[in-house]
Amino acid sequence: MRLSSRARRVEPFYVMELAKAAADMARLARPGDRPMIYLNIGEPDFTAPPPVQAAAERAIRDGRSQYTPATGLPALREAISGWYASRFGLDIDPARIVVTAGASAALQLACLALIEAGDEVLMPDPCYPCNRQFVQAAEGTPVLIPSGPEDRFQLSADHVASAWGEATRGVLLASPSNPTGTSIARAELERIARFVREKGGVTLIDEIYLGLSYDEAYGHSALGLPDGLGDEVISVNSFSKYFNMTGWRLGWLVLPPALVPAVERLAQNLFICASTVAQHAALACFERESLAEYERRRAEFKARRDFFIPALDRLGLPVPVMPDGAFYAWADVSTLCNRWGLKAPDGRPEEGGSWALAFELMRRCQLATTPGRDFGLADPGRYLRFSTANALPQLQEAVHRLEAAL
Repeated sequence: MRLSSRARRVEPFYVMELAKAAADMARLARPGDRPMIYLNIGEPDFTAPPPVQAAAERAIRDGRSQYTPATGLPALREAISGWYASRFGLDIDPARIVVTAGASAALQLACLALIEAGDEVLMPDPCYPCNRQFVQAAEGTPVLIPSGPEDRFQLSADHVASAWGEATRGVLLASPSNPTGTSIARAELERIARFVREKGGVTLIDEIYLGLSYDEAYGHSALGLPDGLGDEVISVNSFSKYFNMTGWRLGWLVLPPALVPAVERLAQNLFICASTVAQHAALACFERESLAEYERRRAEFKARRDFFIPALDRLGLPVPVMPDGAFYAWADVSTLCNRWGLKAPDGRPEEGGSWALAFELMRRCQLATTPGRDFGLADPGRYLRFSTANALPQLQEAVHRLEAAL
């Protein structure tokens, strides 16, 4: 059967390939062997708090499972607007909010609404791999721009200005970012958005980790940019990370008002609506008890970061930029790869360095991680991503195993 060129262009999601390998290795373990520690998947170890679970149960019991409007439950759009007001001091009209089947659906809808075949979209390298796949699925071309530690692994306005060309449609940013956990400084983000506006382009920003910000200098939404820039930004968000509802598949977009009808039409045809039960459950995310629990968990994520990053630095696996959000450590493993002789095969640099190290750590330490191959093309073998979305005792045991192996 002939595959479409679109399907052939989409690369494997290597984090999932590594996850399968780790699961296979764990299944082959003998009694008494150390269990695998999973620091590879970007998923909170917390689940939805009790009020959210109870709200889902009530929705099912009461039969509230029919389709909602394609833009989402009006009450949920209002609740999200209220969260922006209380958390970030922003006045976001609920009419600008479109509830989606996860952030993935949000990105798909935004790309389909805005990108024509051949349009180029500027993105940092490294970045979350699925973001560029959404651009490609809309027949656009992701243009990855190497962004190193000197730029906090983020695009700068100078990057954008240098790379902008006739085919450029806009930028796709993430702040805080996966895999680095770093954010774009507010002044730099304003410079980027201002330049893009001057060019008549689009600023699309993934803010799904924004709730998990730990530094007041960075924990601000692009929707609050001055001079009307924030009103033109398209923001993607999700109930998966801060709200701990990964498998519920619920997210949202904040759009310029003129874009809402087009996205609504696309959503009606492609998705009908997001899960109704998940939407009713998500209303409880904004209750006082739930918000207090989310803040407690945010403090726990920060405590994990504050333990794990210095430990990696001490072990010779430095994290060049301290993550100010999310739950990742983007570690430079080049020294360890050289020490262990993990060279790239001739002509296949993506299979050396951190890619080989990830399998070596599974064998030596029973530790699952994610190599840089997923996240960019500039230097895929240099960096390894650790997810700190795991309990502190697990992180402490991971460090102990690394110490022993090193």
